[in-house]
Amino acid sequence: MNRIIVIEFITLDGVVEDPDGSAGMPGGGWAFRYGPEAVAGDKFKLGERLENGCLLLGRRTWQQFSTIWPNRTDEFSTRMNNARKWVASTTLLETEAWNNSFVITEELTEAVIRMRAHQDVIVIGSTSIAHTLMQHGLVDEYRLLIFPTVLGSGRRLFDGSAPQVNLQLTSVQRSGAAALLRYQRADDGA
Repeated sequence: MNRIIVIEFITLDGVVEDPDGSAGMPGGGWAFRYGPEAVAGDKFKLGERLENGCLLLGRRTWQQFSTIWPNRTDEFSTRMNNARKWVASTTLLETEAWNNSFVITEELTEAVIRMRAHQDVIVIGSTSIAHTLMQHGLVDEYRLLIFPTVLGSGRRLFDGSAPQVNLQLTSVQRSGAAALLRYQRADDGA
């Protein structure tokens, strides 16, 4: 069964805002303070899912990634660059900056349900998209790279806007100073 997977860099207190510091938020750049070991490569263990699935990004995340990833040639970057990328945006007109990118022209949840019928859908960052999918009960799995930072404020992944869902922890793996926790819906046997 194909899955909708949300992956996020996240602080110990649940903040997902500005992990790389590019947005200039107070406390931003928290994920990169621990060096490249915590963030480089396939830290979310996506592997072949990048080849067989698709990425789903918001406009801001796509625009940021489209300036970073196309210039990289390591194995993980090649998978990212070759993956099909869908962008949820009503303002983005051109996607030539990053190959295999397409703008979603239909309602988001309908598009995601259609995509999942054929492949895994991987949401990277893009908190507003994650929130929308969570509110509609569409997220099958979370892969959270948790950093030992407490910010006290900032945009959170679990902000109280989604209905209650029971999750089960499927794995924990250290990644430098961070830890990758994988959760899936408790009612999901996949």
